[in-house]
Amino acid sequence: MRKRIYEIVEKAEDNDIVSHIYDVFMIVVIALSLIPLVFKNEYVILNVIDKVTVVIFIIDYLLRWITADYRYEKKNVVSFIKYPFSAMAIIDLLSILPSLSLLNKGFKILRVLRMIRALRVVRVFKAMRYSKSLILIANVLKASRDSLIAVCALAGGYILVSALIIFNVEPDSFNTFFDAVYWATVSLTTVGYGDIYPITTIGRIITMVSSVFGIAIVALPAGIITAGYMNELQKDKDNNK
Repeated sequence: MRKRIYEIVEKAEDNDIVSHIYDVFMIVVIALSLIPLVFKNEYVILNVIDKVTVVIFIIDYLLRWITADYRYEKKNVVSFIKYPFSAMAIIDLLSILPSLSLLNKGFKILRVLRMIRALRVVRVFKAMRYSKSLILIANVLKASRDSLIAVCALAGGYILVSALIIFNVEPDSFNTFFDAVYWATVSLTTVGYGDIYPITTIGRIITMVSSVFGIAIVALPAGIITAGYMNELQKDKDNNK
């Protein structure tokens, strides 16, 4: 019985219809649980939705916990101790806590924790792992991992250097270093909200240079992923010949 529960909630086979139905059901529940977050005021129907969905989350959490021994090679009591400390179990627990009545619902942090529920969809998307297209994309990201990490490091370094320069060139426009980092980030992404901007000539020149380099840096990940995708497509074609 417990093994079958584990297969339904955790490890679906390609032809396991019940498990796929459960996955779709949980996606719907997760979507419903996020509805109260789009309203500032509380309504009865929203409270009902919140209570019903959190009960389902608790049941789902318990089902995964009582079948935790099937997750690990050694099926013993240690499995039940290890499970609550796994990444997905922590996400599940954090998504439940905000709805418990013993917590003060006025805390803003609880609204943030509620949004963690959206991460639960990562778990139930396991049903889509059989999709050939998703497998292809996953292989592309895995193959391009080192290059993407290098680009992220380059972008992070560029943001910090730009922030340091503008912070010292425009001390009157940027009150804190965080303001400078914020400006450097929006300049790198060429968003430019306009709420913080340099007023001196040298500051504006730095902004123009930052924006030009930002276009190049932001374009790099797209190029890397596209090249990787084309390579994976070619490999797939070669394997099918």
